[in-house]
Amino acid sequence: MTAPTPPSLADGISDAVGFVGGALAGFWLGQWLGMDIFAPGYGTSALIGIALVGLGGGLGLHAAKRWQASRRSNPSKS
Repeated sequence: MTAPTPPSLADGISDAVGFVGGALAGFWLGQWLGMDIFAPGYGTSALIGIALVGLGGGLGLHAAKRWQASRRSNPSKS
């Protein structure tokens, strides 16, 4: 059994980029669909827009974690 690798700075940066990129993608999808998260009050369209931002951030973070795992399992040739 191998010991787990400690988190590195590259892991943290890729997590942050994945989360922010996914959240921005969710935000712009909501904007494209006409759901403004900054609208006054908490109407249905604002709540759906907020959910899209959260969903996008979660999916982006998940994609970053999968990318990190694939890089660990396939060591570089250098």
